[in-house]
Amino acid sequence: MKKTEAIFVLLASLVFLFNSSFHDHLDLEAQAPGEKTPYSYIEATGRGPSKWGQLNPNWTACGNGRKQSPIDLRLQDVEFLPTLGDLQIQYEPAAATIKSQGHDIEVSWKGNAGNIIIHGDHYNLIQCHWHIPTEHAINGRRYNLELHIVHQNSHGAFAVIGILYKYGLPDPFLSRLMPFIKTVTKEEKDLGIISPRDIGFWSRSYFRYNGSLTTPPCTEGVLWTVFQEVREVSVKQVGALRNAVDNGFKMNARPIQALNGRTVYLYNSK
Repeated sequence: MKKTEAIFVLLASLVFLFNSSFHDHLDLEAQAPGEKTPYSYIEATGRGPSKWGQLNPNWTACGNGRKQSPIDLRLQDVEFLPTLGDLQIQYEPAAATIKSQGHDIEVSWKGNAGNIIIHGDHYNLIQCHWHIPTEHAINGRRYNLELHIVHQNSHGAFAVIGILYKYGLPDPFLSRLMPFIKTVTKEEKDLGIISPRDIGFWSRSYFRYNGSLTTPPCTEGVLWTVFQEVREVSVKQVGALRNAVDNGFKMNARPIQALNGRTVYLYNSK
């Protein structure tokens, strides 16, 4: 083989190896958990919660926000506020769908499913989803599952209800959804008419504070209502939710965030 031919073969081999390595990297990225959400709950990936604020210029609140969620709801730190009153819920049955977002399972209401009223402002129900384990803690303790019920008002502001669960009897709302959760995909599937009231809102005591979304972009100004009563959910139900999300998101709870001087209120009907 002539010297020039040998050099050509060597260069071609190097180009091939570079391209192969590049495409292998792309394939790994394509198969990474949360393909459409380039963040992780695993710090070892380099995209974990401590790095969220650095992954996207629109996510800086995740790193430097002063009113972030979730928080530890400590009874010795709360201010009792009877004037808050019972949470005003005006839900209606409406058409709903279910899908896996990779990082969680989401039920979305497509019709007018009603609203909640806070300080005279109406927040329309949009969707609900689950986190394992709970994101919020009560007196330093995190439980097994947390449901977030997401609402938005006419100005685009969010109000989220949080319900915490510990292992015990099956949750009736999840029992109804279980056949769909076991077969869920990333394409929306119709659930038919679902009444949000089936979630169950018999608890009247709740924490209220100003926080943020718990996933990127970690938008602040979210009005949180977290019920004090811890409900029950079965081990199988939590397992089904865990099996339905992508690898890397089996545990999808953000770490507890600093309170930074915020006031947490507690309404107790008693």
